Amino acid sequence: MKDTPLLRIVSEHGDDDLARVFVAELCDGSLIEMVESVQPPIPREDKWVLIVSTLKGCPVNCLICDAGGHFAGKLSASEIFAQIDAMISRRFSNRAVPTAKLKIQFARMGEPAFNDAVLDVLRELPHRYDAPGLIPCISTVAPRGRDAFFETLRAIQRELYFGPHFQLQFSVHTTDDVARKKLIPTATWPLRQIGEYGARFWQQGDRKVTLNFAPICGLPLDAEALANVCDPERFLVKLTPVNPTAAAIRSGVEPLIDPSLPEACHLVAEGFRAVGFETLLSIGQLRENDIGSNCGMYVGAHLSTAGTAWTKTATPQDREHSMEMLR
Repeated sequence: MKDTPLLRIVSEHGDDDLARVFVAELCDGSLIEMVESVQPPIPREDKWVLIVSTLKGCPVNCLICDAGGHFAGKLSASEIFAQIDAMISRRFSNRAVPTAKLKIQFARMGEPAFNDAVLDVLRELPHRYDAPGLIPCISTVAPRGRDAFFETLRAIQRELYFGPHFQLQFSVHTTDDVARKKLIPTATWPLRQIGEYGARFWQQGDRKVTLNFAPICGLPLDAEALANVCDPERFLVKLTPVNPTAAAIRSGVEPLIDPSLPEACHLVAEGFRAVGFETLLSIGQLRENDIGSNCGMYVGAHLSTAGTAWTKTATPQDREHSMEMLR
């Protein structure tokens, strides 16, 4: 991959048959990650996924995510576009992407709702690339205090991405708000508020709003309680294994979904289906773990090798801003 004026590729991992992770250095010395992937046996011509970072690290510190603990500021819209441009130009010229489904996920490093530049990128995306299959995807923990972001997101979706051309995902993981706070240690919307927002966000013809669960033993999964606050006509449930991140290992969490026990996985899914939720059991290839598609994994490894801390580029203003976002 070629460097750009805004970022320099310092390492890459994986292969073109499944996923490739890139670590990039920004002009200020910060490191971020981006990913391109396919979903075998679906060819790249039919579906291609790009995953970009929106923050330099993340202030949330989820117990199962390696991107947390080293927040050093927000990426500009230009820095987010630099990631997309770098991956697209690696395969296609003139910003023309003939792929039937080009999914751009704002889900690598950082909580996208903390960065208004994400909204600017969403406004420009359809005009920047010739990509009829474009599907942006926002994956969020729904941080409290960011209502203006979500209302603007809803307006942008209405204007530019009506119908199946947009995907909104909430990282939920448990149906109990108190337990969720332990897993995601920042102020977030309660599930009831997620349900109310999703009911307003979704319209006939849209993709259903996704509730992502990487279930953990000991954390409640009450499908009926979830259906009471999140309408199965507007929401679907996606179940995934907990990625074997360094953070998850340190936290000692025990995944409820084990890819080697398919019957147990389907039993969890059936609980949600029984109350009306369309439920997807998303278990990728185990080789993805070998590649290391877990957020922040390679940035952390790169800096450890260099004997450097993630916070080396963080200013006092950056740190104060991260605390403000968490209040």
